[in-house]
Amino acid sequence: MTGIFSDALFAALASIGFGAVSNPKKSSFLYIALLAAIGHSTRYVLMQMCDVNIAFASFVAALVIGFGSVICARPVRVPMTCLSIPALLPMIPGIYAYKCVFSLIKFLQHLHSPGEGMNYMQAFFLNGAVTMSTVFFLSVGVVIPLFLFKRRATSMTRVK
Repeated sequence: MTGIFSDALFAALASIGFGAVSNPKKSSFLYIALLAAIGHSTRYVLMQMCDVNIAFASFVAALVIGFGSVICARPVRVPMTCLSIPALLPMIPGIYAYKCVFSLIKFLQHLHSPGEGMNYMQAFFLNGAVTMSTVFFLSVGVVIPLFLFKRRATSMTRVK
């Protein structure tokens, strides 16, 4: 259980930092942190306890963040993307992206030895596929609630 709580805490802290870059209303930081904590914990539980791969777990977590941002955007009076995007950013698989670029550099350094170069090229494609599929499913997961609740998503900041 401490793993889930520490995962949620660090995701919440990271999302506050990502949110600060876009300069949202001060009242939205609590909701950004809450959405990030719930979404990242959802992915953590799916990956660690249910043995789900990172791409599908990220899709489910992005759905949770997307639907949560539909609910939370109204009280804060901000567009749902102001809440969902900073909450999603801690789930970008940075280690896989780093390993992808590192493998490409190592491949280029080992062009003269085909056996070793082939191992690095395989690692490049493996890590690149994980990175791209995870980012794709994060995007699709957060956009689905936007399409389902299009009228509500576009009317969050209008005064009636």
